[in-house]
Amino acid sequence: MPKKKPDIPNQVIDAALALAAERGWRGLNLADIAAAAKLPLSKVYPAYSSKAAILRGFTRRIDAEVLAGEEPDAGEGNARDRLFDVLMRRFDALKPHREALGNIVCDQARDPVSALCGLGRLERSMAAMLEAARLSAGGLRGLLRAKALGVTYLATLRVFLRDDSADLAATMAALDRNLSRLDCLARGCSRTRYRTVAATAE
Repeated sequence: MPKKKPDIPNQVIDAALALAAERGWRGLNLADIAAAAKLPLSKVYPAYSSKAAILRGFTRRIDAEVLAGEEPDAGEGNARDRLFDVLMRRFDALKPHREALGNIVCDQARDPVSALCGLGRLERSMAAMLEAARLSAGGLRGLLRAKALGVTYLATLRVFLRDDSADLAATMAALDRNLSRLDCLARGCSRTRYRTVAATAE
């Protein structure tokens, strides 16, 4: 029976998350992560040339996990309910890594360059979440949707990082509130646009 080929990308991500939970993120280097993954740096570097690349890989893995968990009736319900379901799947996927993620978020808050680099990752992920909720992420409107959903997600993430309940009740409540605010904002913008068009037509 042929020997199973090691999954180096996921092995590296898992090692990086374990170290982040134990020691924080800012002080880690690739050599530390390679040692924790029990891999030579020569094997790690082609997969991930930096810690930022590892975070991108982790984000893609979470995106894929959320998309793979799609229910057969995913297109049913209103847009707000579909977004709630998709984002809660994301928080469920992140739950095993909450301690590591909390340390990463805390350390990146002290590093503006890393934080800015992370905005691109966030927008791509939120675009994927929009598509999973059957909402278009294309064009200018889609970009604005992704940005707005990113703000909602980050506001809820702060609660999630402190929510140690088994059912993530506090996270669900926060997400419900934040999506309600987003819905009100979207409705307000639609009414303003309608009034503007009507006034122009007069």
